[in-house]
Order: sequence, then structure tokens, then C-alpha cells
Amino acid sequence: HALKGTLQANATTDVWKTAVLYHFVHALALLVLATLPAASRTASGLFVAGIVLFSGSLYLLALTNMKWLGPITPLGGLCFLAGWLFLVIRPPA
Repeated sequence: HALKGTLQANATTDVWKTAVLYHFVHALALLVLATLPAASRTASGLFVAGIVLFSGSLYLLALTNMKWLGPITPLGGLCFLAGWLFLVIRPPA
């Protein structure tokens, strides 16, 4: 609730919602991977990097409205894609 004014002033509420969605989905994926005996450390690392780069840059962009953070976001998206691709190629047992 405290962020509402800042997000509305910066017109970045949708940016914040996107960051939260991707953070949530990949945090759940990390929790599932942690329960598997042969969890993929590579995929987990890529998901963590994706959360930091993708969601983190969007959080900062939404709060500060610094447009130069925009080019960082796709790097996080690539980390997410690489993590999912790695799980497809080498699924945990």
C-alpha cells in the first residue's frame, strides 16, 4: 500500500505487476526444484539470476523511473529461458 503513490506517480504499476508475477512463478519453480533429490543447480542458478536481473531491474525501474534500467531486463529474461531450456534438455530425475 505504501508503494501505490510512487507507482502511480511514475505510471509504473503494470511494470511492478509484471516483476511480481515473474518473481512469483520462478520462486515457485525454485521451491519445486529444491524438493527433488537430483535438482538441477544450473537451472536453479539461472532462475535466481533471472529473478535478480529481470524482476530486480523492473522493481527498480518502477520505483525510480530510471529508464536506463530497461536494457538489463532482457538479460534476466534470457536467464529464465535458459533455465527452462536446461530443464527440458536435462530434466531432474
